[in-house]
Amino acid sequence: MLNKITVSIATIFVTLGLVATQVSAHHGWSGQTNDQFELSGTLHRALSMSGPHAHMQIEDESGQVWDITMGPPSRTRRSGLAEETIPVGAEVSIRGNRNSNPESYEVKTVRVTYSGKNYDVYPNRIT
Repeated sequence: MLNKITVSIATIFVTLGLVATQVSAHHGWSGQTNDQFELSGTLHRALSMSGPHAHMQIEDESGQVWDITMGPPSRTRRSGLAEETIPVGAEVSIRGNRNSNPESYEVKTVRVTYSGKNYDVYPNRIT
């Protein structure tokens, strides 16, 4: 009987630990500004689907490199984007919400535009 209780308690703690890990890995919108803006530049680092969110980097006309964070890989793929869609050096535009820290050049992106085509990662958030 004591062994069953110990196993049940251990199972509960392991489950709670897994849930907490998933929640902490989620990148919500609270760290971003409320206003969306457009940013254009050249693809500096190719789209990567590794990690909890797809990401890439673009360099603007001043030479500043921006971190572009998109949705989870499955959501990003549903938008039509794949790792090979946009070649490094290509001109792209993004629409999204900038990190609320002005010293951080990071944008949580709702739309990527390449070669005249829109890839809407978060279509319900586009304003």
